[in-house]
Amino acid sequence: MGKQKQQIISRFFAPKSKPTTTSPPPSPPQTAPSSSSSPKITTTVAFSPSKRNLLSTRLTSTPKRPKLSPHTQNPLPSLHKKFVDKLLEPQTPQTPQPQNTQKFTPLEQQVVDLKQRYPDVLLMIEVGYKFRFFGEDAEIAARVLGIYAHKDHNFMTASVPTFRLNVHVRRLVSEGYKVGVVKQTETAAIKAHGENKSGPFCRGLSALYTKATLEAAENVGGGEEECGGESNYLCCVVEKGLDCGAEGGVFDVRVGVVAVEISTGDVVYGEFNDGFMRSGLEAFVLSLAPAELLLGDPLSKQTEKLLLAYSGPSSNVRVERVSRDCFSDGGALADVMSLYENMIEDNLGDNEKQMTDAKEQGSCHLAIEGVIKMPDLAVEALALTVRHLKQFGFDRMLCLGASFRPFSSNMEMNLSANTLQQLEVLRNNSDGSESGSLLHIMNHTLTIYGSRLLRHWVTHPLCDRNMISARLDAVSEIAECMGSYKDSQRVSELDEDDSEVAIVQPDLYYLLSAVLTALGRSPDIERGITRIFHRTATASEFIAVFQAILAAGKQLKRLCIQEEHNYDGVGSKTVKSVLLKRLILAASSSSVVGNAAKLLSTLNKEAAEQGDLTNLIIISDDQFPEVARAREAVQFAKEKLDSLIGLYRKQLQMRNLEFMSVSGTTHLIELPLDFKVPLNWVKVNSTKKMIRYHPPEVLTALDQLLLANEELMIVSRAAWDSFLRGFGIYYAEFRAAVQALATLDCLFSFATLLKNKNYVRPMFVDDSEPLQINICSGRHPVLETILQGNFVPNDTNLCADKEYCQIVTGPNMGGKSCYIRQVALIALMAQVLFLSVRC
Repeated sequence: MGKQKQQIISRFFAPKSKPTTTSPPPSPPQTAPSSSSSPKITTTVAFSPSKRNLLSTRLTSTPKRPKLSPHTQNPLPSLHKKFVDKLLEPQTPQTPQPQNTQKFTPLEQQVVDLKQRYPDVLLMIEVGYKFRFFGEDAEIAARVLGIYAHKDHNFMTASVPTFRLNVHVRRLVSEGYKVGVVKQTETAAIKAHGENKSGPFCRGLSALYTKATLEAAENVGGGEEECGGESNYLCCVVEKGLDCGAEGGVFDVRVGVVAVEISTGDVVYGEFNDGFMRSGLEAFVLSLAPAELLLGDPLSKQTEKLLLAYSGPSSNVRVERVSRDCFSDGGALADVMSLYENMIEDNLGDNEKQMTDAKEQGSCHLAIEGVIKMPDLAVEALALTVRHLKQFGFDRMLCLGASFRPFSSNMEMNLSANTLQQLEVLRNNSDGSESGSLLHIMNHTLTIYGSRLLRHWVTHPLCDRNMISARLDAVSEIAECMGSYKDSQRVSELDEDDSEVAIVQPDLYYLLSAVLTALGRSPDIERGITRIFHRTATASEFIAVFQAILAAGKQLKRLCIQEEHNYDGVGSKTVKSVLLKRLILAASSSSVVGNAAKLLSTLNKEAAEQGDLTNLIIISDDQFPEVARAREAVQFAKEKLDSLIGLYRKQLQMRNLEFMSVSGTTHLIELPLDFKVPLNWVKVNSTKKMIRYHPPEVLTALDQLLLANEELMIVSRAAWDSFLRGFGIYYAEFRAAVQALATLDCLFSFATLLKNKNYVRPMFVDDSEPLQINICSGRHPVLETILQGNFVPNDTNLCADKEYCQIVTGPNMGGKSCYIRQVALIALMAQVLFLSVRC
C-alpha cells in the first residue's frame, strides 16, 4: 500500500471532534477553537536551552484571561475581534444591488438576444462546422437526438455537424418541436473587409421548421425519408356559438376550417353547423389527417376535447393556439385582402418584370375572387393561417400558387367519421394502421403523388353520373389494353398518299406502365415544383424534377394526341376515352414540353450536381448581367495573380520558376534553404531541403481573389433566387401536368386491381327507374384478401318498389356485420370507380 493510500485511510479513521452543544456564529466563515479541546500535534520542534528557559518562565506565570465571545462564551482570538465587532453592529439598510452580474461572451449574448425574440423555438445556431444548442434547448436535443450535453461557460450546450442538419431537424420536428436554424450571415472574407472585423460573426434566423412546413422548407425538405405518400396538412379551426333555440337544438356551434398542404399548394376550406358530438369536424380531421393544428381561441370544451384527443401523445400532432382578437378594423377579410394587395404592389413595383408577372397578377385576382366567395368563418381561419405562415415565408403560396377547393361539394360525398371508422376505409380497427384497410387494398399506385390523390378519391366518392362514367371508361380501356397487350408494338400506316411510310405507335398499357414506373423512381415532382415555387429547391432537385416531367411528356407524346381547343374534337388512333385524352394532353402538351426544355437549358447540369452555384446559370441573351460582371472580376483577379510569376522570375533570376500548391495552399514559391529572399516574404511551410514562401504581392492578390469569389457567390445566389422566382409564371401549367400524371396513376392502379381481383364494371340505373342494389356473387374486398380466396360470395337484391328491406339473423360470429359492411363497401367502390362482383 502506497503512501497516498495510507494518508487517505488514516484520515478516514482519524478521531472526529465531538460536536459542541452551542451553535457557532452564523456569519463568520470560521469558528473559534474550544479551550477544552486539545490541539492536534502535527510537528515536533527542538528548542535551544535559552529558549527552553524562556518558555518555562512563561508557562509558570499566570496566563492572561482571553476575551470571551458574547454569544458562545468561548475564547475569542484577538485577530478576529474587530471582524466580530463589525459583524455584530446593526446594519443600516442599503439599496439592493442588481443580482445579475453574469458576464456573457459575444456568442452567448447573441444566443440570449435570439432566444428573447423567439422564445417558443428550439434554436440550432451555426458555429463553424457545427450547429449548437444552448441552455434548455441543449437538454431537449440531448434527450431527443441521443447526443451529449455539457456545461460551457454560462450555458449547457450540445452540437451536431452541419452536414447532418437534414436528419436532426426531421427528428426534432417529428417530436412536435418548432425548430429554427440560425446561420452566419457573413463569411470570413466579407467580415475581414467589413466594419465588424473584431466582433463575432453576424447571425440571424434563416429558417423555421414544423411538421406542416418541413417538406416545403429549404435545406431539409424534399427528402423521401419517412415521408411516403402521406400529406402534412396544417389545419386551422375556428368556431362560433349558435342559438340552440333558433336551430331547434340540433346544432350548437358553427365551425370554420381551412387546411393547407404547403408542399403541394392544396387548400381545403369549409364552414358547417355541428352538433354536440362534433361529428362534422371529426370527419374533416379524419379525412385529411392533418399533421399540425392551429386552434383559434376561444373554442368550446367539446371542440377542444375532440381536437386534443386526435393530437394525443401517440400521434405526435403539433398543436398551436392563436388569438382571434388580432384582426384590425374590417375583420378577417380585410386582413387577407391586405396581403393580396401587397403582393400585387410588389409585382407592379418592378417595371422590368411587369410582363413576366402578368400571369401572377391574374392568378392573384382569381384568388381574391375565390376568397370573397368563401364563408365568413372560413375567411377568419384563412386569415389566421396566413398570419401563421408569414413567419415561415410561405404566405405567397396562398396568393398565387394555391388550389382552393371546398371540403363539401355537389360532385362528391363526404363520408362521416363513423363511416370511415366502421368500414375501415383508412385505418383498421385492430391496431390503427393502414394495413388491412380499404385504402391499402385498393392502392396499387406507382407514384407518391398518385397515392395522395387516391386517398382523396376513396374518402370522397363521386355523386355525378357523368364523372363516374368518365372514370369507368378510362379504366375499362386501360384494362382492355392490359388484357390484349403483346410484347411487340403494333404498327399503323400513315395517310393513303404516303402508304409506304409507317410509324410505330406503342400500346397504351405498355406506355403508361413505362412512364409511371419511371416516375415512381424519380423524386416527388408534385412537391418538387411547389418547392421551386417557394424558392427553396436546390439546383439538382430542379433538374431532377424537370427531367422527369420532360421525359414523361415526350413518352406520352408518342400517342399522337392532337392538340385542339375543343377537347371533344380531339382525335387519336390509340386512345378512345375522353378523360384519358385530356389527361395525356395536359401532361404532354407542346407548351409543357417546350417550357421544361427551356428551363433546363438555362442551367449547367454538371455544376448543379456538384452544388456549384457560381457556374450554375448559363448566361445568354443579356440575362443576369451582374453574374457576368462578377465572373469577369474573378477571372481578372486570377489572371492578375498568375501574372506575378513573371515578376519573380526576373527578381530571382530563375527562368523555370512556377507557382505550386500544397495541401490546399496555392501560389507558393518553393526555394532552397540557403536561398536569400526579401525580408517581407512570408514563410508558409518547409521541408528538409526547401522553404515555401508567399510574397506580399501574392498575399494581396489572393485576398482580392477571395473577395471577388465571395461577391460572385452572393450575386450567383441572388440570380438563382431570381430564376426560381421567374418560375411562378409556369407554376400553374406544370401543376396541372403533375395532377394529370397523378390521375393517370390512379386510373392505372384501378385497372390493375380490376384485372388482379376479377372485378367488373358497375351499372347505374336511370333517374326514372326505382332505386335498387343488385349484387351478384359479391365479396368483401378486405376479408377476401385476408382469407386468400376462401371467402364465400353472396348476393344482395334490394329495390325501392319491391324488396326494400332485409332482416339479417344468425349466431354470434356468423358474419352478419361482415355482410352489411360488404354491401356498404361495394357501393362505395362503385361510386369511387368500380363494383366488386365476380364475373
